[in-house]
Amino acid sequence: MTQQGARWTADQVLALAPDAASRKAGSKLGAAGPWSEAGSSDEGTVWGLCKGSGSKPYQTVVDIADAAGPAYKCSCPSRKFPCKHALGLLLLWAADDAAVPPGQEPEWARQWTTGRRRRAEEKKAGDDSGAQSGSADPEAARRRAERRADRVTAGAVELEQRLADLLRAGLATAEQSGYGLWEETAARMVDAQAQGLAGRVRELGAIPSTGPGWPVRLLEECALLHLLGRGWLRRERLPDGLAATVRSRMGLPASADGPPLRDRWLVLAQYDTTDPRLTTRRIWLHGADSHRTVLLLSYGAAGRAPELALPVGLALEAEVSAYPGGAGRSRVALGEQFAPPAPAAIRPPGVTTSRAAARYGDALRDDPWLESVPVTLDRVVPAPDGDSWQLADADEDAAVPLTPGARSRPGLWRLVALSGGAPVKVFGEYGHQGFTPLTAWPEGPGDAVALC
Repeated sequence: MTQQGARWTADQVLALAPDAASRKAGSKLGAAGPWSEAGSSDEGTVWGLCKGSGSKPYQTVVDIADAAGPAYKCSCPSRKFPCKHALGLLLLWAADDAAVPPGQEPEWARQWTTGRRRRAEEKKAGDDSGAQSGSADPEAARRRAERRADRVTAGAVELEQRLADLLRAGLATAEQSGYGLWEETAARMVDAQAQGLAGRVRELGAIPSTGPGWPVRLLEECALLHLLGRGWLRRERLPDGLAATVRSRMGLPASADGPPLRDRWLVLAQYDTTDPRLTTRRIWLHGADSHRTVLLLSYGAAGRAPELALPVGLALEAEVSAYPGGAGRSRVALGEQFAPPAPAAIRPPGVTTSRAAARYGDALRDDPWLESVPVTLDRVVPAPDGDSWQLADADEDAAVPLTPGARSRPGLWRLVALSGGAPVKVFGEYGHQGFTPLTAWPEGPGDAVALC
């Protein structure tokens, strides 16, 4: 397969943008006007010179053949990845325009692509070597794991005491003490190497004074934290699957030890969440043959986008391996990739709204801390519900409410416009707060529409 036969759509290109400003600026550069000496190769490279404000044009090159997602290089000073020039070049290429004809890479583009592919091979060889050497001393690894487990246990015991103090004094004291107390507690959990507990403690600290009903939400979160802490302290008595889920929720590292599963994976959705320390990218995939829905996680330092990027609607043939945990947790690691991502007409099978609710309930038995499960709803219609919105089942007298966050996003109006009152297929995350739509397809022929 050559890259000339795998042009992307404009929506798939714009899905790579790190923010709305980059998307807008990149769209303006998606015409031939500012570009010169642009071209593309069958090996998956797209390049071009873009006229900027200086005397020299910016040299922009994109490696599309990387199965983990495109890689970018531009001589502009932007710290965003991809920058607006890379987005504009890909939009020009996606239009299948004569402005990006097949050709030979210029030397500046060839040096970059050759260098990065060589470094990727060296890194892979180093990772394989490190994995072999890391398994050479299992006794040392066991002792390290025991020391960390002891620290986590100390953190869980301390958190139990903090929760007991809160309930003894009354929930109203959480509003008076402010966020500082919980940030301090979270820092203590980090010191205890219980990152999962630290994250949940920060969420708990943000609940007081967040509107009507906050004491109920605070009590619910305290109960879940207590359950997690007690689960860790009594993990030896738990079934293997639930014990693995507790370890994962506590934040203990684990390797993807499931058997490799090769499939043609459709990219269902990609979106980022950020905090002051980290940007987390979530990429949902659907296996065309296995019919499994799995999750890839990629991380970037604060202010920088993660490297892995897979636009919605593309499919890649690759192997994935599952991480340990409950049945509700679908996280996998991306293994060997056999072809670069390319457009595909695959659509995931859908379920009714009532079946989606039952699926979430089933998953909670294996993972009580699970906030949502991936679900594709078939034949639903977005409809207003008082001050809110819901997805009404076209074939049943049932509906699912949208989450508060989904109701405030522009993606809601893209979904409403795509539907026009007719049923659509929608992929998203279903949880106790409702449904968050991430991608939709029209009932007839048509490309996937990203909603996040």
